[in-house]
Amino acid sequence: MVNITHLLNEINADDEMLKTHKLSQQDYAEIVKILKRAPNLIELGIFSAMWSEHCSYKSSKKYLSGFPTKAPWVVQGPGENAGVVSIGNNLCAVFKIESHNHPSFIEPHAGAATGVGGIMRDIFTMGARPVASLNSIRFGDVQDKGALGKKHRYLLRGVVEGIGSYGNCMGVPTIGGEMSFEPCYNGNILVNAFCLGLAQADEIFYGRAEGVGNPVIYVGSKTGRDGLGGAVMSSDSFSSNTKAMRSAVQVGDPFAQKLLLEACLELFKQDLIVGIQDMGAAGLTSSSFEMAGRSGSGMILHLDKVPMREAGMNPYELMLSESQERMLICAKKGCEQAVLDIFAKWEVDSAIVGEVTKSGVMELYWHGEKCAHIPIAELSENAPMLDMPLHPMQAPMQPAQSLETSLSAQEIFLTLLSSVEVANKKWVYEQYDNSVQSNTITPAGSGDASMIRIKDTAMGLSMSVDCNPRFCHLEPQNGAKIAVATSGRNSIVRGAKPLAISNCLNFGSPNNPQVMWAFKEVCEGIKEACKVLNTPVVSGNVSLHNQSDGIDIYPTPSIVSVGVIHDVQHAIPSTFQKQGNMIMLLGEIRAEFGGSLAQKILEGRIYGQIPAIDLQKELALWTFMLEANHLITCAKDIGEGGLAITLAKMVLGNGEHKPLGCNVHTNLPAQVLFAQSQSCIVAEVTASNLDSFTQMTKKHKIPIMEIGCVGGENFCVDEINVSLEEMSGLYFESFEQLINQDL
Repeated sequence: MVNITHLLNEINADDEMLKTHKLSQQDYAEIVKILKRAPNLIELGIFSAMWSEHCSYKSSKKYLSGFPTKAPWVVQGPGENAGVVSIGNNLCAVFKIESHNHPSFIEPHAGAATGVGGIMRDIFTMGARPVASLNSIRFGDVQDKGALGKKHRYLLRGVVEGIGSYGNCMGVPTIGGEMSFEPCYNGNILVNAFCLGLAQADEIFYGRAEGVGNPVIYVGSKTGRDGLGGAVMSSDSFSSNTKAMRSAVQVGDPFAQKLLLEACLELFKQDLIVGIQDMGAAGLTSSSFEMAGRSGSGMILHLDKVPMREAGMNPYELMLSESQERMLICAKKGCEQAVLDIFAKWEVDSAIVGEVTKSGVMELYWHGEKCAHIPIAELSENAPMLDMPLHPMQAPMQPAQSLETSLSAQEIFLTLLSSVEVANKKWVYEQYDNSVQSNTITPAGSGDASMIRIKDTAMGLSMSVDCNPRFCHLEPQNGAKIAVATSGRNSIVRGAKPLAISNCLNFGSPNNPQVMWAFKEVCEGIKEACKVLNTPVVSGNVSLHNQSDGIDIYPTPSIVSVGVIHDVQHAIPSTFQKQGNMIMLLGEIRAEFGGSLAQKILEGRIYGQIPAIDLQKELALWTFMLEANHLITCAKDIGEGGLAITLAKMVLGNGEHKPLGCNVHTNLPAQVLFAQSQSCIVAEVTASNLDSFTQMTKKHKIPIMEIGCVGGENFCVDEINVSLEEMSGLYFESFEQLINQDL
C-alpha cells in the first residue's frame, strides 16, 4: 500500500504550486470557497484538469452559444461524446472531429496515433461502430533547405505513420482528409482527427451515471503514468523546445482498443448498462465528473481498485493519468458480473471501482481512507469563465484584383501544379488502408468529399473536411463562412445532401486580444453559414494556445460536413468520363486573389480582401446540383489554385485510370484562371443532357457558361497547353520527392 499522507495535506496559496497546476490566485480562492476549506494535492490536481482550457473552454465558451444545433434529423447535438444525425432506415451517423496538436508536435507518431484512437472511442462510446476516418493535418515550411524543413518533413512522416498505424490496426478505413503548409505552423503543427460510426437509432448510448447504488466499472487497459498532465499541457502555449513535455504524451495500443471496441459493442446488445464514457483528456477525472454531472448524481470511487500497470501509483496519478484505451461504465445494479464476463471473454481488464450516489459529491477513497471530497456541480458550474480582451487583427483591406508577377499563365499553372499544396499526396494516402470494411466508394486521392456505402441499403454517406487558414487570417468571419460552404459543397458535387457539421476550432493564445477577436468572428461566420445552409453543428472541439515562441497560428476552424445520398448508384465522380462531353462552368469567377494560393506562391505574401461569398447563392447552387444530379457526368468545385488547377485534377484524377485531356476556352483574363472565387463548380455534361441542364440552371438562376469539351492528349486551357505526360510527372511525383529527400 502506497502511503499518501503527503497528498492529503492542505495546499496553501503557494504561487509555485499554483503555477505548476496552471491555476491563478483567483482560481485558488474559488476552490476554497467551493470546498469550504483548503484543497489537498489530489483535489488541486482535479480542479486544475477540469478548469483547464482544454476541458472547461473558459476563454471560448461564451462565443460558442448560438450555434445552430437543431434540425429534424439531429438526434444529439453538442454536449455528448459525439453528435448524432438520423439518416433513414432506422440508422444514425455518429461523428466528431477533435484536435491532438500539442502531443503530435512533441511526439508525432504517438501524438497522431492516440488522436485517432481517442476520437474512435468517442464514437463507439455512443454505441456506434466506426466505419470511416478523416484527418486535417497542417505543417510548417517543409520546403525549407535547412533544419526547419528537415524537422517538418520528420513531423509529417511521423504524423502520417501514426494515423495510418492506428487506423489500419483498428480496421477502420481512413478515406480522406486535407493537408496544408504555412509558416505559422512552424512551431505548432495541427493534427485534427475525425471519425464517423453507424448505429441503430434505438441503440444510442450516453455518458451518464445515475441510479443510486448502480455500480461504476472501469474497463480497458491498465492505468499507467503516461499522459500525466496532458489536458493541462494542451491548455498552455509552449516553446519549440519540447523535450521536457514528452511525459505528457500518451502511448496508444490499437490492438487493445480493437478488443475494447468489440467488447463494448457486444455489451451494448444487452440491457446491462445505464451509461458509458471514454477516459479522454484528464482521464478518470473527466469521465467520472462528467458522467455524474450530466445526471446530477454523486459518485464514490475506490481508487485502489483501479487496474494499474505500474507499481507505487497513487490517487493523484490515477485520477490524472491519460493512459489510453479505457472506459468508465455505469452498470445496472445486479448486472455487474454479466458486464465483467463480457470483458473477460475479450481479454479486457475490468473492475468494479465505485457506485453512484445521490450526494452530488465526488468521494474518492484509497484503501478505505477518504482522500478527496468535491461537490460535482460546483466544480463544473464555477469553472472560471474568462472575458478576454478583443482587438481587431487589422484595418479593413482593399481588394486584391491582380497578381504581381511577370509569369505567363502556363508558367503559373506549372508552378502551382507542382507545389506542395497542390501536388498529389499519394505518398500519404497509400499508407492508409482506405478499403477495409469494403464500403469505400471514392478511391483515395480523388478529392472533394469521401464517400462510403451503407451495407444492406442503397444509401451512402459523404464527408469532407475543409478550411483555408489564409482566408481566415485575412478575414476571419468570411473565411469561416467559406470553410462551411466549401466543406458542404464538396458533398454536393458528389451528389450527397449535407446534413450537419462538426468543427475543430484551432487558434493561438487566448491572451492575445487579436486571437480572441478572430475567434469571435469565426464563430459568427460559422453560425451564419450553418443557419443559411441548414447544416447544424452537432459536435466539435476547441483548441487554443496553439502558439510557440510568441507566434500564433492562423485561425484554423476545420469544418467537417457529413451528407447523405439515398442511392450510391447516383454518386457523381470528380474526373472526366468521356471524350466529347461538354464542360460547363457554374457560377462567376472574378479577379479575387486575396489569400489565394497563387498570391502566396507567386508573391510570397498574402494580403487584401478574400473572395466574396453570398450564402443565398451558395444555397441555390446546392439546390440546383441536387436536382440536376441525373444530368451530370462528373463535377468538381473550384478550390485551391482556381479553375486551371480544378480542370487539371479533373483530367488527372488519382492516377488509377488513363487521363482524358480537355480543350477549354474561357475568354477570362489569364490571371483569373487562378482566382479562387466561391460558389463555382465545373460540371461535365453529355450533349443529350445539355439542354435540360441549361434550362434547369435558368430555373435556379445559376450563372452558366460552356467553356469547352473533354478529350485529347493535351491539357489546353486558353493559352495553357501542356501534355498529359508532363502534367502527370509534376502532379504525382513532386510531393514524394520532397518529403523523402532526407531518407
